[in-house]
Amino acid sequence: MEEKVILVNEKDEQVGTMPKMEAHEKALLHRAFSVFIMNSKGETMLQQRAAHKYHSPLLWTNTCCSHQRVGESNIQAGKRRLQEEMGFETDLKELFSFIYKAPFDNGLTEHELDHVMIGYHEGDPRINREEVASWKWMSPEDIKADMENSPELYTAWFRIIFEKFYDHLIENIQPK
Repeated sequence: MEEKVILVNEKDEQVGTMPKMEAHEKALLHRAFSVFIMNSKGETMLQQRAAHKYHSPLLWTNTCCSHQRVGESNIQAGKRRLQEEMGFETDLKELFSFIYKAPFDNGLTEHELDHVMIGYHEGDPRINREEVASWKWMSPEDIKADMENSPELYTAWFRIIFEKFYDHLIENIQPK
């Protein structure tokens, strides 16, 4: 059974649900989240999306991202997906949310109200190969420089988050 996304208005109020693929075909605004995991060196854990993903395959992005399920809080959703994709658990804190729209070459469009969360972890993940091709730690400064040189290697939402909210992410490098 295909997973459903939560359709929302610009105030993040639920207005319905829809199968994920249909929402992406129709470019309807839906709730999503992006998790950033940092370590004590101030590095961000990046993941490279699996090769078979229906959009943005093999692109680098934040630690994990997905869609909330009905009745699930943003934090619960972030923790669930972090475990499913990266194989570990940690506390998360929501930093901010924003709306973006990114059309893809395959006719699908991400139109999301994205809740951005941060957490802290040391050590290596146990990646789920169905979801993640690879992973690495990078400093925010190195990510920013690499993204300026090779933006095509990164997902649309990750580029938007970094462009708009780089300073906000830097402020949250160390746990408070």
